[in-house]
Amino acid sequence: MTDHDETLYDGKWLRMKRRGTWEYCERSHGAGGMAVIIVAVTPHDEVLFVEQYRVPLGARTIEMPAGLVGDDHAHDTLEDAARRELVEETGWHPHRVEVLLIGPTSSGMSNERIAFVRARDLEKVGDGGGVDNEDILVHTVPRAQAPAWLMQKQREGYELDLKLWGGLWMIEHNPDGSRAM
Repeated sequence: MTDHDETLYDGKWLRMKRRGTWEYCERSHGAGGMAVIIVAVTPHDEVLFVEQYRVPLGARTIEMPAGLVGDDHAHDTLEDAARRELVEETGWHPHRVEVLLIGPTSSGMSNERIAFVRARDLEKVGDGGGVDNEDILVHTVPRAQAPAWLMQKQREGYELDLKLWGGLWMIEHNPDGSRAM
């Protein structure tokens, strides 16, 4: 491999690069490829999931609420992005947010990193659904039924974001395995 990165494509949201024979993507918008995924449970012990059509997969997906940090907000923090995205996508405002863990989403293909953020003390403030043309459907699923519900959605043909399973674990646990308070 060489030390020189060649830009193959430079778009509004993504940049395609090559170093030697290795091709990869960079997020070219927002806070250097940082995103948040929000683990949120309503006061009625329901997990918040979002459903939307994802063009790269050509299918509807089930995910936890998520979004880019700094996409339209220059001084965005992880916490700010989590609060904003949760309200935009689900209509629930968190009174407390806690960054749990940060790491790459696909380290062989992209510079994107994601922060798991736990949202607490939720208050319903709107309908959600996303912004612009996101067309997000919000699902509130009783926590005890969430794994079975997700597997049913997969049998129905939905794509499941694998980070869902880490998010479900982080409802009750911290990254080090200790119980969440």
